[in-house]
Amino acid sequence: MSYENNERKADSIYSKRIRAGKRRTYFFDVRATRGNDYYLTITESRKRFDDNGYDRQKIFLYKEDFNKFVKGLSETVDYVKIELMPDFDFDAFNREDFPEEESSADSSGSAPAQDSQPDAPAEDVDKW
Repeated sequence: MSYENNERKADSIYSKRIRAGKRRTYFFDVRATRGNDYYLTITESRKRFDDNGYDRQKIFLYKEDFNKFVKGLSETVDYVKIELMPDFDFDAFNREDFPEEESSADSSGSAPAQDSQPDAPAEDVDKW
């Protein structure tokens, strides 16, 4: 499914990319509405096994739901860590297998993160 044809191309005000292995990347983007209000898009992008593009799942999170969402996510993660898997070493996954290289806003719809260079070239991780 091509998102370019199905949704308005909103420019990101802030973008954070989290690489999660070789085939999965998460994007947290802050976007503005036409009325200068703000919302988040959380996107999971998975490279297809046939190397023919990406599959994406997207969540839109609006400001009135930020606190409820963060609380629910935190409670759910804590439940898994404390109740279901208390002996598992989650900190073992804190290492950076893939150093983050943030890119500037381009045709992919990505925007620079806090520490990025304004004119850095886009990486071929996920072309939107």
